[in-house]
Amino acid sequence: MPTYSTEQALAGVDGLDDVLAGGLTRGRVFLLEGSPGTGKTTVATQFLIEGAAQGERCLYITLSETEDELRESAQSHGWNLAGIDLFELVPPESLLDEQQQQSLLYSSDLELGETTRRIFEAFERVKPDRVVLDSLSEIRLLAQSSLRYRRQILALKHFFSTQKTTVLMLDDLTAEVADKTVHSVAHGVIRLEELSPGYGPERRRLRVIKYRGRRFRGGFHDFVIDTGGVRIFPRLVSAEHKSDFKREVVKSESAELDALLGGGIERGSSVLVLGPAGTGKSLLALTFIFAAVARGEKAAMFVFDEEIGLLFNRAKGLGIDMQAMSDAGKLVVEQVDAAELSPGEFSQRVRNCVERHEVRTVVIDSLNGYQSAMPEENALVLHMHELLQYLNRQGATTFLTVAQHGLVGDMKTPVDLTYLADTVILLRYFEALGRVRRAISIIKKRTGMHEDTIREFRIGHYGIRLGEPLAGFQGVLRGVPNFVGSAPALLEDDKA
Repeated sequence: MPTYSTEQALAGVDGLDDVLAGGLTRGRVFLLEGSPGTGKTTVATQFLIEGAAQGERCLYITLSETEDELRESAQSHGWNLAGIDLFELVPPESLLDEQQQQSLLYSSDLELGETTRRIFEAFERVKPDRVVLDSLSEIRLLAQSSLRYRRQILALKHFFSTQKTTVLMLDDLTAEVADKTVHSVAHGVIRLEELSPGYGPERRRLRVIKYRGRRFRGGFHDFVIDTGGVRIFPRLVSAEHKSDFKREVVKSESAELDALLGGGIERGSSVLVLGPAGTGKSLLALTFIFAAVARGEKAAMFVFDEEIGLLFNRAKGLGIDMQAMSDAGKLVVEQVDAAELSPGEFSQRVRNCVERHEVRTVVIDSLNGYQSAMPEENALVLHMHELLQYLNRQGATTFLTVAQHGLVGDMKTPVDLTYLADTVILLRYFEALGRVRRAISIIKKRTGMHEDTIREFRIGHYGIRLGEPLAGFQGVLRGVPNFVGSAPALLEDDKA
């Protein structure tokens, strides 16, 4: 776990301190902005709960929500607000009475002054170390002009800074015109956004717009709001994760397959398995999982396209008991719902397997499903580049499957990652002697030599069986080969 300076106030939000490179600088004013429903109040409450847990005095000043609403929201997350003073700032009753309204002075002038005075009174009473002011939109409405609003924010900033208090101001961005007044005044600005895809739930992301004197983690970071609060998934930067490991060759359970691969797969490399639907991409990857567990290592499989129960049954047909490996803690299998998961959360799940469970073989089945998880994203290749580089630098061997469009003839790949993978295995259907057969070949291998032959293969209760090189055929990869040899070297039917 990273260690942070005592000069930083930890945010108390999972992942946010990582994004902020330590937390919020004490004694400074920060702005947390976002449209209604993006999670500002939830983040602010977690910020104060963290402070209370550290023995600090905390004050929540609310102008937009009632105290009962805040307590009800906290209860829904299972939080205890003990140690946090809640101050509900409502307009004085005299200002709500029409007969008491001033006629010669604008009521907003009186309300703004009264609001500021009561904020200071609440502060003097509690003398907090952390303050949340929710929200600035109410003060903006009372100020009525940008000049008065800026002066009011500056007055609040100078007051809090003299008290060495860490302040989090919330803004719901409901102003008709984008007002950047607080951006220039605040020490740091964090923005929360909500996206609405064409299908599936909303997606949320966070970005640090500004942080004076701090090199924070830039860009967008996915986050979710669950029972228990906000969880942020910091954007994965592979260059930050380097480890020492022995680059050795790992083998499968098939001597024939290892021979085709030039001895096996190098540890810390990535393997892309390409082929049309039904050619055996998932089962081929399973043979490497079985071999990894047999070596005493741990493996993980992320399944996008298939129901886990069906996969377990299919694996049993190969003699691979995935349930037993899972029960023994040797295999982590996660069913991934592409419609529910953001790319950042998926990367975090993979990281957890590698860092917490010491997994050294990772299978992602398939990239078609992963692409479906981000239909409106244009950065799939960048996401996969960072994830593969991260896994390689952790010494994990990664297997990715991609289903190509079509069955025979010309094939189209929905996303081209062949240049990212260290090894590319190509599976094909071909027709020969009135039967549909499968062929396998190694198209690319960066880490060493490999066979350049095309071999027939079959999958059965014995696992994967490879035949002799299809030297008597031409056009196997096109799906309809021409026989040019003296006798076809094809696999015979399985024997009972």
